[in-house]
Amino acid sequence: MTNALKDIDLVYMWVNGNDPEWQKKYQKFANRTSTDPSILCKGRYAENDELKYSIRSIELYAPWIRKIFIVTDHQTPEWIDLSNPKIRIVDHSEIMPTESLPCFNSSVIEHFLHKIPGLSEHFLFSNDDMFLNRPVSPQDFFTPEGYPIVRLKRKPFRRIRWWYRDKVNKRPLMNYRKMIVHSSELVNKLYGVYYNGLPHHNIDAYLKSLYQQTMEVTLHDEVQANNKNRLRSDEDIHRSVITYLSLAEKKGRKRYVTEKESMILKIHREDHYDFLKKYNPMFFCMNDSENAKDSDREAAKIFLKERFPEKSSFEK
Repeated sequence: MTNALKDIDLVYMWVNGNDPEWQKKYQKFANRTSTDPSILCKGRYAENDELKYSIRSIELYAPWIRKIFIVTDHQTPEWIDLSNPKIRIVDHSEIMPTESLPCFNSSVIEHFLHKIPGLSEHFLFSNDDMFLNRPVSPQDFFTPEGYPIVRLKRKPFRRIRWWYRDKVNKRPLMNYRKMIVHSSELVNKLYGVYYNGLPHHNIDAYLKSLYQQTMEVTLHDEVQANNKNRLRSDEDIHRSVITYLSLAEKKGRKRYVTEKESMILKIHREDHYDFLKKYNPMFFCMNDSENAKDSDREAAKIFLKERFPEKSSFEK
């Protein structure tokens, strides 16, 4: 391991949407006028113990991680052992301005990750439904020069195809895609380059200094305009803007991936479990969505318990 990559932290964002206290806060701001099922679906906030199994995968396959930070809203997983010095709960109030709280919008929360006290310059970001599937090294995330490896999925002519679908076929893009479009256009406006590749929607690498520069200087006004969006908005700036910026500024190395390296397993698709065995990727994401039922979530929990049966040192 090079000196530049000696300290690498991991940041999670986590919420227990089953918590009655959290639900009370959420109901005060929930926008019931939205017709986008991807925003209102139960799976966006449901707690299915994914974080516990994701951390098991990290300890099993990336034991070199220096510290794990869990960003959350006045919540602590009941199973977690906070006496372990390598893990820390970070409340939203520690890193976010009062005007943004409470916040149920992951894109806005992501604007402030660089403010986590003690966060290393090189860090990884993961949602709680993202997992390692085999051993990895720091070199799988950063170049020898210390720049992030930016994993994208090939989407040739995405800009044209999505515009045609939205404007001509009158098939509106869902919220996530609209945020990606917004982020891509911002980078194109600044640097004259449009990246058609899509984020691989799995564990990503970042430089804290570039993250801070993007949020506080380069896109300061745009970020400020979004920071009061307590729920997801089509105008939100997705963190993919940082990955595109790192490429535009030549501070990242682009890497196109397939299911053999990074796979999204949609939990309502039973055949995806077979695909996971077939491809044996480095990463996989257990994607919950508006298409999933409670029975799918229970099946996903059983799968994870069987896949990662050994308790980690971060559990009581």
